[in-house]
Amino acid sequence: MQTIINKLDLREFLEYFKTFLSREKPFFIEGDIKLHYNFIKELSKYDFTPPPKISNLNKSLSHLKKFGILKLYEIYEFVKIMNYFEYLKRMGFKGELLEWFLKIEIPEEINNIRKYFDEKGELKSEIDDDLLSIDTSLKRNKEALREALKRVINSKKLSLYLADSQIHYINTEEALLLRGGFNHVIKGSVIGRSSAGFFYVVPENIRKLKDKEAEYLSKKEEIKYKYEKLISSIFTKFLKFLKYINKEFDRFDAYQARVFFAKSKELEFLLPTNKKDIIIKDFKHPALKDPKSVSVDFDKKILFVTGVNAGGKTMLLKSILSVAFLSKYLLPMKIDKYKSKIGNFKEIRAILDDPQKVKNDISTFAGRMIEFSKLFRINQALIGIDEIELGTDSDEAATLFKVVLDELIKKDVRIVITTHHKKLSSMMATYDDVELYAALYDEKNRLPTYRFLKGTIGKSYAFETALRYGMPIGIIKKAKELYGEEQENLSELIQKNIDLELTLKKKIKEFDKREQDLQKEKESISDIKEKSQKKLDDLMHSYELKYSQLMKELKESAKLKSSKDIHRSLNKINSIKKELKVKNVMPLQDFIIGDMVKYGNQKGKIISLKKDEVVLECDGIILRVPKNKLKKTTVFKQRKKIKTNIKVNKPKSSSIKIDLHGMYAQEAIEKLDKFISDALITGYDEIIISHGIGTGKLAYVVKEFLKTHPSVKSFDDAPISLGGYGATVVKF
Repeated sequence: MQTIINKLDLREFLEYFKTFLSREKPFFIEGDIKLHYNFIKELSKYDFTPPPKISNLNKSLSHLKKFGILKLYEIYEFVKIMNYFEYLKRMGFKGELLEWFLKIEIPEEINNIRKYFDEKGELKSEIDDDLLSIDTSLKRNKEALREALKRVINSKKLSLYLADSQIHYINTEEALLLRGGFNHVIKGSVIGRSSAGFFYVVPENIRKLKDKEAEYLSKKEEIKYKYEKLISSIFTKFLKFLKYINKEFDRFDAYQARVFFAKSKELEFLLPTNKKDIIIKDFKHPALKDPKSVSVDFDKKILFVTGVNAGGKTMLLKSILSVAFLSKYLLPMKIDKYKSKIGNFKEIRAILDDPQKVKNDISTFAGRMIEFSKLFRINQALIGIDEIELGTDSDEAATLFKVVLDELIKKDVRIVITTHHKKLSSMMATYDDVELYAALYDEKNRLPTYRFLKGTIGKSYAFETALRYGMPIGIIKKAKELYGEEQENLSELIQKNIDLELTLKKKIKEFDKREQDLQKEKESISDIKEKSQKKLDDLMHSYELKYSQLMKELKESAKLKSSKDIHRSLNKINSIKKELKVKNVMPLQDFIIGDMVKYGNQKGKIISLKKDEVVLECDGIILRVPKNKLKKTTVFKQRKKIKTNIKVNKPKSSSIKIDLHGMYAQEAIEKLDKFISDALITGYDEIIISHGIGTGKLAYVVKEFLKTHPSVKSFDDAPISLGGYGATVVKF
């Protein structure tokens, strides 16, 4: 990881971030990145005191596992963690933060241990009568020691030998600084000499007091050891809790460091998305003192950045990779978070430096080939390549790298490439998966603008750049003459050809889209017509039924010879006849000979047309039918039905749990895929995957696979009793 950090010039920025951590830890936070992002976002709303510096406790936990005895200073590190979580519970947090803190319940036996220590991590005297007595005796002995030293210093006999009137502490012992010959007036032990040749002397009467002090301190150490044994035995009993609270503290520490770091520099967090599109708006690289903001919109597989020397191409490349790196580890940055989006890439690779060094014993091109060969083994990656043709002939390199890029396009990767040479970029320019960015140049002032134009290949402005950096104008003129106008015109012609082809492709895409839209519109109109005709047919049918019913009533009335009923029925029949005129509401469709039409359930071809009638050929039968009964249609070829027999054998033995500990990622995914298939066939609706915690890599791979599996409805970390963060529960 340090390699990519150094290549992207993020080392100083991230070293400063580490100062906000209570204890050093990896940038990666184990678990669901969206969950972490929400906690960090919520924590940013509160004002609270950051945690104290805490030592790494892995060795202490390992020692307890073997029933070892911890020193008091090691025990106090655990006490500091518990004290801090108790502080957080009282701070007025709400929602999920408060729920999280309240879940960390400290067992009563351990909670009592917190009361043993003062703020400096020393045992309180009042917890033990013997300890209180020793501390009192030590205090009295200290006072007696000071008084004895004062008396010696004020002695007239010794005044001639005193180099100064100070009490000096040499190796924790109180001593006087005396000139030579002091032994005539005072007895004592020499414990050192000053640079001026004087002697550090501990008087004999002081020595007795020091011996007494040593005796008290020895007894105090015995009492301390008694408590170290007692507390260590309690800690061993609650070892699982200590591991849990130590891990939760690391998690909170990772959150709070990011919060305070972001506030210190007014930085923003950018949550990576599942899509691999790259939209960066106003990113400022932290390595630059007065950075110009970088914006880029990159939704294709390859981005070619060409154009002027020293125009910001490399910094654009580093900026894109830096945004991806910082968002991957939820590290804040200067960016417009509302308009920016970036994918969560599994790997971030940067091929930036010249690998040729004396100790490497390798050429530039050979070193580059070693790095390129590794790219074919990775997926879900963002790759940055600076000066792609570095180290060899540009024409040969263009051909080679075109083939390389053709293969890499097939993989799940995004590639950002910078180059000064036009051949490779012109060969790749018209690919659908390739985007072009050109660094712009201010020709009037002969300066790069550090801005970029989308969709074109930029000019290098080598002559102008050389002149700006002090190359004699005579040399530049000769170089231009040698280069020639024809070469310049050829470059412009190539660029115009590329621009023309790109414009043509764009217009073709627009035309295809318009054609699709028109087809959809046509299908929609046809559907509306068909529905309207059906509605009309239904309406006509209902009226015909009513007409038949009324005629029947009329006949019945005629039998009864009731003129009143007959007139009533005739009125109803006349009203129905009027309503039947709705038949002419729908306009007749225009037909021509050869149209395929539908008549009822039959399909046929028009072979003759008259004013209101057509002659159809339906399966060899000639029919004469009204025009208003026809609908235009198309011929559909019938597909032969293919019989498919599928036989699924249920697994002979099955389990709801799989253990992936110690497996490589590929092996684990293969076994997990088969296990899920067996579980689905068996009929399980829930399984448990045990992958452990470790570095978090295996857990990450498993969860990424589960996100893409079509049968997985949901998954989450297992309860503590089933493995906690070291296992995942999957539901189908």
